[in-house]
Order: sequence, then C-alpha cells, then structure tokens
Amino acid sequence: MLKQLGKYEITQVLGQGATSTVYLGRDPFAQRYVAIKVATPEALSDPEKGKLYSRLFLNEASLVGKLNHPHIVQIFDAVVAENLCYIVMEYVTGGTLENYAQPDRLLPLERVVEIVFKCTRALDFAFRLGITHRDIKPANILLAGEHDIKISDFGAAIASDVDRTQVSGIGSPAYMSPQQVREQPLDHRTDIYSLGVVMYQLLTGQLPFQASSNYNMVFQIINTEAAKPSFLRRDVPAVLDAIVARAMAKDLDERFANWEEFGHALAEAVRLPAVKMPRGDYADAEKFAMLRALAFFADFTDVEIWEVLRFARWQSVDPGTVIMRDGEPGDFFCFLTRGELKVTKHGKMLNLLSVGECFGEMAVLSRAGHARGADITSLTHASLIVIDGEALKRASEACRMRFYQGFLEVLAGRLAFANQRLAAF
Repeated sequence: MLKQLGKYEITQVLGQGATSTVYLGRDPFAQRYVAIKVATPEALSDPEKGKLYSRLFLNEASLVGKLNHPHIVQIFDAVVAENLCYIVMEYVTGGTLENYAQPDRLLPLERVVEIVFKCTRALDFAFRLGITHRDIKPANILLAGEHDIKISDFGAAIASDVDRTQVSGIGSPAYMSPQQVREQPLDHRTDIYSLGVVMYQLLTGQLPFQASSNYNMVFQIINTEAAKPSFLRRDVPAVLDAIVARAMAKDLDERFANWEEFGHALAEAVRLPAVKMPRGDYADAEKFAMLRALAFFADFTDVEIWEVLRFARWQSVDPGTVIMRDGEPGDFFCFLTRGELKVTKHGKMLNLLSVGECFGEMAVLSRAGHARGADITSLTHASLIVIDGEALKRASEACRMRFYQGFLEVLAGRLAFANQRLAAF
C-alpha cells in the first residue's frame, strides 16, 4: 500500500474499484484528514479507455475550489499526469446512500424528502456554475453526520463552457434519463431525472426498472412507465408519488423545469401531515424555505442560507408570552414567521409586528450591550426564528455582512415610517 503521495500521508484504503482506489490520507499543512482518489495504473494504461479515465480525472481536477457548498464534497487538490492521476477531497465519514436503498433498511419518509431536497439545492448550485453532474446515484451521495449529505464524484460532469468535458457513454444505466441513454444533448434536467430515480429507490428499496441487461434497461427507460412508489410501500402518500413521477417524466416538457421547482415541491410536501416530522419539529427543507421566503434574506446566497439555518433556533410561543422585556439586556434577535406580536412601553401600545419582521437586533448591534427598549408579547400562537448574538459573531464574514446590510434596510424602513407618523401630526 502507498505510504506517501506528494505531501499527503496515506493511512489506509477506504475503497477500491475497477479504475481507482480511494485512500484515507492526512494533510500535514492543513491539519486534516482527506480522501484521495487515485487512478489505478492499469486503468491509465488501458489502450482503449486510458485517455477517457484521464479526462474524467481532469474533469474533476478542473473543479478544485469551485464547488464550495455545504452539500457537495469539496475538492482540495489534484494531480493529473500521464502516469499518475489523483484527486484530494473532503473526507466524509458516513458512508453512501446505497445502505438505505434496500427494502429492509428504508429511511422514514421525511428523511428521504430532506435528503432529496438538499440534493436539489446542491445541484442547483452546480447548475448555476454551468455544471451538470450526469452520474447521480446513491453511491455518489454521502452521509455527513446525522442529518446532512454531500454529493461526490463530478468526474462525469459536463460544463457548459468547457468543450473537453463532452464525453459520451458516461453514467450508470439504471439512473440515466431517456435523453442520456439516447445520447442526446443534456442539461440539468438529466440530473433531475436521475435524482427522481434515487428518490424512488430510497422510498421503495427498488429501482423503478428491473432488467437483466443494459439493453433491456434502456428499452424500459424509454418506453415503460414505472409503478408508483406507493404500490411498493403503502405509507408513501400521493404527493410523493406525484413528485417522483414528475422528476422521472420521460418528456422534458413534463419534467420539473428547474431545481427551484423540484425543491419547492419537496418543501411543500414535508409540511403535510403524512410526511411531516414527529413532535412538531421543522424539517431542514421547511426551515430553508422559511428563511428564503423572508424579505430580509432575499440577497443571501443558498450557501449563506444554509449557514444561518445551522446556527438559528426555531421556537413556538403561546399567546401572552413575553418574548422581550423592557430594560432587560438582550443577546438575541428574532424574525416572526407566524402569528402577531405587540410592542408596548409602560403598558402603552407602540406597534404591532407581523410575519416577516425582524426585532431585537439593536441589543446585538450595540458594542457596549443594549437594554431592551420595550416589551414584546405574543398576541397569538407565534413562530420565531431566534439568532443569538454570539452565533452571529462566529458566522462567516460574508454571512455577517449580509446581516448588517439587512439591518441597515430595516433601520431605514423604521426611520421612514417614523417620519411619516411625525408628518401626520
């Protein structure tokens, strides 16, 4: 076994395939473990496919530093030479979704929707960079921690601005779209189809099409309609049947037109009683949709929204709950996502807060600390997004700047409203 590869110390073999071996390595400079995919010498020297394998590695190498998204495996480094090709990637410990694409190991419905939703956001991020993955399957979706996923293996990807990546015959037949098996020009909608197949398999433990040969598989993909997931798993509601059917539509005009449509359908589905998480918890798909719907976060990128989602707290309160008290020090601020709140001072009504409004941020913005200037009490059952001042300080610089820009707009709006009231007297 290799002991050293460039600056990387090799510690063990993580996996081995026909064309490459993946090692666990350590980067002594960055002080982190990494996964290193190394092309086998036999693959590179293959007289028929050696050049193809080199081009696939070159594909992935070209993405170093570009795919910085919480649900995509980061590519840190790459070497592509005539006799040596390797890709250095983020090390993800949770295994692949293959473990949960089997009838006896199916995940809860809400977990499946969560996973597929996160895939839609990651693939939309790649699409906005002009990248189509072309090989979406459970083996290329890794589990990170208890709830997150990361998409890997962009070697087969096509990039809209790079001619050399147009390689045919790439992908796993069972997950290919009708357009891909026909070797037609492809765009992001081929990935939408493939992710629909992954969703089908995670829901049922079976592929939508079963075949003894690639030829029969291709015939079914082009000509046969798959059984509904609910036919194989009785607790699958009609809404998930419909989402899978639309993602896997053979006709491009009937398929989801873009990742936004696919993700929106999943975010709506996860709110339904048949899919919703137990104990009234919010699924990440629902949290993401809530944040994205608030005007305050309109200019935040998806990556920044995911960052906020990780450090924000979701809270529900009963009518009459005092959320902030006049004169008390404050170390958090909130956004109202449901219900209505009142703002009072010494018992006198000052204002009503409605859905979408931000409040309490002055206590966090003040360097010396700031006491609350009024009582804020819920008039109805209400839902809040709560953000602690310390969490905001630890956020990335880009994320903090988005918040500060948002605060300026909030303050400008309040000043304009105050001027209008003064002018009315």
